[in-house]
Amino acid sequence: MRTKICGIRNIGDATIAIKAGANAVGFLVGITHLAEDKIKEKDAKEVISNLPPFVSSVMVTHLTNKKEIVELATYLNVNTIQIHDYIPPEDVTYVRNKMKFCKIIKAVHVLDEQESFDMTCNFEVVCDALLLDSRTQDRLGGTGMVHDWNISKKIVLMSKIPVILAGGLTDNNVYDAVKKILPYGVDVNSGVEIDGWKNYEKVKKFVTEAERAERNNLL
Repeated sequence: MRTKICGIRNIGDATIAIKAGANAVGFLVGITHLAEDKIKEKDAKEVISNLPPFVSSVMVTHLTNKKEIVELATYLNVNTIQIHDYIPPEDVTYVRNKMKFCKIIKAVHVLDEQESFDMTCNFEVVCDALLLDSRTQDRLGGTGMVHDWNISKKIVLMSKIPVILAGGLTDNNVYDAVKKILPYGVDVNSGVEIDGWKNYEKVKKFVTEAERAERNNLL
């Protein structure tokens, strides 16, 4: 079970995630909606440049201009781009063609079932993975809210590409989420924080519980 810790703000956060066994770390840059864990571009670049081997760096952005996305990803030198707001599928293709050494993840906000299914069909042909998340009027992610896992499970079953589960996950509910939905990976931000900062014990438990659920599904 692949695990991503999002909302990394400094090398301390990154170190916590890596020591806890996370496969990827996410940096909120190019942010247009409310997000307490956003990071300045130059600070993100500094942390990314100091990541060890075998850890994926993920640019999580609200940008909707395809050229700005490419420019920022090039500056940061990330290996994964997560587009969290809506842009047309053809613009995702543009980003993918320009950033051939990056994997592209497109967020699908699980609100209406049919709309979520339509988004899955539209974007699975232009992305490397989809990420299922919750949203509010003010937030495109990091809501701390769980969406309808029944819809998420259907999307995992129908999608032709890997599906990552996010939205309200914590170290206490990730086991049940993985057991029910069987995603490719799980993504967490505020659900492993105490007083707004990443906590090693919570991150470690999150990773361990996600992996335990996957093993138990194989039994």
